[in-house]
Amino acid sequence: MVNKDTPLWSSRFAFYLSAVGASVGLGSIWRFPYLVGSSGGSAFIFVFVLACLLIATPLLAAEFAIGRKSRRSPPQAAGIVAQASGLSTRWNAIGVLGTLATFMIMSYYTVIAGWVLAYTWKVGAGALAGLERPEVASLWREFLSRPWEVGAWHLTFIVLVTFISARGVGRGIETANKIRAPALLTLLLILVVYSLATGDVKNGLAFAFAPNFGAITPQVVLAAIGQAFFATGVGMAMMLAYGSYVERGTSLLRCALIIVGSILLVSLLATLMIFPLVFAYGMNPAQGTELVFEVLPTLFAEMPGGRAIGTLFFLLLIFAALTPSLAGIEPLVAWLEQRHGLSRPMAAVIATGSSWILGVGSVLSFNLWSGWRPLGAIPLFAHSTFFDVMDYVSSNVLLPIGALLISVFVGWRVSRSFVAEQLGETTPLGRRIVVWLLRYVCPAALAIILATAIA
Repeated sequence: MVNKDTPLWSSRFAFYLSAVGASVGLGSIWRFPYLVGSSGGSAFIFVFVLACLLIATPLLAAEFAIGRKSRRSPPQAAGIVAQASGLSTRWNAIGVLGTLATFMIMSYYTVIAGWVLAYTWKVGAGALAGLERPEVASLWREFLSRPWEVGAWHLTFIVLVTFISARGVGRGIETANKIRAPALLTLLLILVVYSLATGDVKNGLAFAFAPNFGAITPQVVLAAIGQAFFATGVGMAMMLAYGSYVERGTSLLRCALIIVGSILLVSLLATLMIFPLVFAYGMNPAQGTELVFEVLPTLFAEMPGGRAIGTLFFLLLIFAALTPSLAGIEPLVAWLEQRHGLSRPMAAVIATGSSWILGVGSVLSFNLWSGWRPLGAIPLFAHSTFFDVMDYVSSNVLLPIGALLISVFVGWRVSRSFVAEQLGETTPLGRRIVVWLLRYVCPAALAIILATAIA
């Protein structure tokens, strides 16, 4: 049952660090602030915290448990556990859906990371210095309109991910996380201190944190739950892969709580970093995706020392994008190694190379293919580009289905001895709470998400 060739984390700390590195990324630093801005401020944050604790935490623990018990790659993991409980290997659908969804997400996530690389260079080289607000916005649109430039930065980031992944779990992923964690936290704290010292703290914090329960709408609830999934990586098969490298004696529930706590901390620090500056310069906090590449660069062009601060900000985003990308391709890399016997470097090249090829479609969605609607015959996708389709199908359909299967599988179907064994490092009360949440709360939330997504 146990694959003895599966690598293991060098220590419990390395596992915690890598699991946090897989989750804390652009979703916490880039996506979270603009969702706060466009989804009711404090109302969104309140629901997001509840979703992380009550939905994401038990699902993360369940994924770790499946991975550790099986010691197999994600597409094979649930089937191994199912067989031990006398169930069908068709439960492998959990890992297959997660691996497919993550592969699709990584194809455009790395494109966004390429944008970040490009803007790190542009801001650092002074390309924004002295520009007026319309000129900053024009620079962003012109950048997206050039497929070769966007594609080159995308490829650069892919090569970096390939190099690190090819070095393996210990020398590659662990080392990257050991460098990334202190670097990210240091940069984030520097920028937070700057924002609090120079920004409009009163209005920025009031918008984000003043109680506003009247703004909690069904749309805000769905957005917050969706962000909890995106930020934690639930359903993406990453934690199935990382869980398979964990030795016994490590508390899986504790790790899930550490991940959620880290995400909440970084998300709130990102809010402290961005909103005082946005309000100080009279910007609209509800700018959506433009917040990072139009609104904030405008601030960097206008503020004293903006070139240095802007470079630090985009360097922060590079660190934020790197380790989640390594985790995102790990399910496919592990499968290629275990199922097809490929060497680690070859598996990494094939996984990242195929992701890059698919990502070209997202690159072209903002220029040469901007008018193409690949699923235009379906009303839901009538106005969706290739990039939009990849994002919607992976995030709103495949991930919730996979997470729903996980909650049913661990909450209802596997033997109780599996739960007792894999969550044995926590208290009996903790195990009962996890199982109860997996049985009732998670399926209900996931069913609502799916119903909304396909409505």
